[in-house]
Amino acid sequence: MHIKTKKKGIVILFVGLMLSVSCNRAHSTGNDGFPNIIVVLADDLGYGDLSSFNPNSGIQTPHLDKMATEGMRFTDAHTSSSVCTPTRYGLLTGRYNWRSRLKQGVLSGKSKALIPGERTTLASMLKRAGYHTAFIGKWHLGWDWAIEDSTRFDETRWNVADHEIDFSAPVTNGPNQLGFDYAYGHAGSLDMSPYVYVENGKVTALPDRKTVGNDYQGFWREGPTGSDFIHKEVTPNFFRRSMKYIREQSAEKAPFFLYLALPSPHTPILPTEPWQGKSGLNPYGDFVMMIDAYMGELMKTIEEAGIEEHTLIFFISDNGCSPRADFALLKEKGHRPSFIFRGYKADIFEGGHRVPFIAKWPERIRPGSVCHEIICTTDIFRTLAGITGYTVADNEGEDSYDLAPLFEATPRTTPLREATVHHSINGSFAIRQGDWKLIMCPGSGGWSSPTPQECQKLDSLPEIQLYNLRTDPGETTNLEAEQPTRVKALKALLIRYIQDGRSTPGKPQANDSIDFQWTQVQFASSASSASSDHNP
Repeated sequence: MHIKTKKKGIVILFVGLMLSVSCNRAHSTGNDGFPNIIVVLADDLGYGDLSSFNPNSGIQTPHLDKMATEGMRFTDAHTSSSVCTPTRYGLLTGRYNWRSRLKQGVLSGKSKALIPGERTTLASMLKRAGYHTAFIGKWHLGWDWAIEDSTRFDETRWNVADHEIDFSAPVTNGPNQLGFDYAYGHAGSLDMSPYVYVENGKVTALPDRKTVGNDYQGFWREGPTGSDFIHKEVTPNFFRRSMKYIREQSAEKAPFFLYLALPSPHTPILPTEPWQGKSGLNPYGDFVMMIDAYMGELMKTIEEAGIEEHTLIFFISDNGCSPRADFALLKEKGHRPSFIFRGYKADIFEGGHRVPFIAKWPERIRPGSVCHEIICTTDIFRTLAGITGYTVADNEGEDSYDLAPLFEATPRTTPLREATVHHSINGSFAIRQGDWKLIMCPGSGGWSSPTPQECQKLDSLPEIQLYNLRTDPGETTNLEAEQPTRVKALKALLIRYIQDGRSTPGKPQANDSIDFQWTQVQFASSASSASSDHNP
């Protein structure tokens, strides 16, 4: 009798342990086994700034390199634009940025909301699937500040002025209205006023001083600054809050989605004291190393929370490296932020939009995987839709492809994407299909020489450019005159993508500006007008 009772006790203990393991697994995977999802978007980090992408990098990034060896490294990944705001629009909506009202440039910290509330975002889609959703970081997609005297505000204006903002009133049409349960961050880049944190639509501390403009390594613009806002502490603050969020949500049954949008290594380039001088290069190199270290802490937090196996984490940059990094000095010391590619942030050349892209998901991605397929940041939308079983409507994710088939790292006979469209700061276009890239302007379309301004003074430059990136990754030899048939075909494909309002199969959609649609078709239809004005 005693033996039977003892055996019964052992069985009960065993069952209890199994249930405990099962419960822990349920908490870490969330509803229906969906993975937790984290998207970390760095700001102005070059393709060659990580040693896992650039074997000759002068910057040590051991934690992100480790993430790459534990997951998948994408060598031909691109942002939808070569500057901040447009890329963030494409990432969250799965739609090319130039289909929105913003046709060139970026928003300021005082711009009105760019994404309408009715458009599906990563957050609103995942929220419907049962996720708790959070945004922490740099928004830079506009939101609507409260205006002290609304009777004097012209609704056609994109931006308000610092002195017009009522910081004591709620902010509207921001992250919370686009699907984020929790939102904490600042409006624009870290060099754009106003310098205040906004948490769930409310300013956390009223401005008590004015930050003075600075044009050195720590570049920023003048503007009102909240009493709790310290520029050099912003990046560490966002990381700390993200790690706290991960620890809290890992104990909940529902899966979570965290969008951590870093304001760095964008200007102001402000590595904290422990990292100053660590790279042996300059403050930019130090700043990148600091980000890498915090990424190490973030991944350690995931591991300690017991959710590593069931968490999909992406690490990406929003565009190429900025000239503020001091390219001449970095090159002198043997570091090339764009690796072997031409151009930098703002450019239509590869260095403007080809970025480091790492995905880690132990359940699905084999460690040490490398993918050479052409992908775009817009593809995250349909990837997460596929993972959660969300049916994408015709007016959602119009330029997004599902990356999940690439996670298996098996040979493919057909490319994932039919073609990919690139966009520069001045609204210039390029289209990439396979090895070939057609650029619809004579120069960089951005800040590198020849700039659009320089091109206006040079009559000798061809109006369009065609490069074979397999044989010429540095985009040095323009083949447009030798490949008229290919130029015609790529141009026709670009026109179709513009006219259809989408680049994926589905019902044609409208772009957000009819004038833009017509102007772009006219522009793309003729090589002689390839450098014309694309403004709305």
